[in-house]
Formats: sequence, structure tokens, C-alpha cells
Amino acid sequence: MLLALLKGQSHGYALKEEIATRSAGRVTLGPGTLYRTIRDLLRDGFIEEVTERPAPEDDDERRRYYRITDLGRGVVAAEAQRLEVLVEVVRGERLIP
Repeated sequence: MLLALLKGQSHGYALKEEIATRSAGRVTLGPGTLYRTIRDLLRDGFIEEVTERPAPEDDDERRRYYRITDLGRGVVAAEAQRLEVLVEVVRGERLIP
């Protein structure tokens, strides 16, 4: 979800669709999982609700929009670095301690 928000702000259903697209359909989130994850990411400060709204013709007033925070970007960067190290280990470029 954090990766999907790196592109910019989005609402819940659009996030669900972006995640399905990025994973080639391997990850599909049901409503409970989607909104529980959003709630947890908000609580942890990784995302925040956006108060600015899109143009009325592009908006549905029931939607809530979210964006990634600086803390969330740091989490993404740290996870990317961790995965890079893991890939190096798997490729045999490093010794496993």
C-alpha cells in the first residue's frame, strides 16, 4: 500500500486496484483487509488523510484520500534496502553470518 501511495494521493478503492495491478492480480484485498490496513497505517503515522479534494467532477464526496508521510517513505526505503541485502545473499554475493 505504501508503494502504491508513492505515486501520489489516492482513495481506498483506487489503492486496492493499484495493488492488484502492481501484483499482476496475485494480491487482492477485500474491504476488511483494505480498510484495516489503512487504519493501521494512519495510526502508525505512515500515511495521513488528505484534506484537499479533487475537482468536484472527479470526486465522490464519500471518498477519503490518503498520502504517504515522510515516515512512510522512510519505511519504504528501509524495506527496499533490506530486500536488496536479501537478494545479494541469495545470489551468493555475501556470506550469511
